[in-house]
Amino acid sequence: MTRSLNKVIIIGNLGRDPEMRYTANGKPITTFSVATSRTWVTSDGERREATEWFNVVAWNNLAEICHQFLRKGSRVYVEGHLQTRQWEDDKGCRHYRTELVANEMLILDNRHRTESANYQQSEDEGPDLPF
Repeated sequence: MTRSLNKVIIIGNLGRDPEMRYTANGKPITTFSVATSRTWVTSDGERREATEWFNVVAWNNLAEICHQFLRKGSRVYVEGHLQTRQWEDDKGCRHYRTELVANEMLILDNRHRTESANYQQSEDEGPDLPF
């Protein structure tokens, strides 16, 4: 079998306060959005900027830490993998949502820098790649 890799690293700012809820099993899950921007200069010398929004999902202890320490505007480093969910609504329409499932989060704001705010999910809390 051929190896493959699904790893995403982003640095950006939260677009809204994190929202935490619990699954039926009692597992905490926190969701938030992160905006990343890139700039470039066109061949005409015009400066352009584009913003990309990422939907981020954190589970277990990382979910609790994100909910406790992050706020709208927080600058963060998030590492994880992309996952696409699909579901059907009441009218039978299929919907898709691609999310960054976080396994590491670092707060980059100076005002939030604490040892407990920088967190890496332990191996027993989520899947790990064999390389």
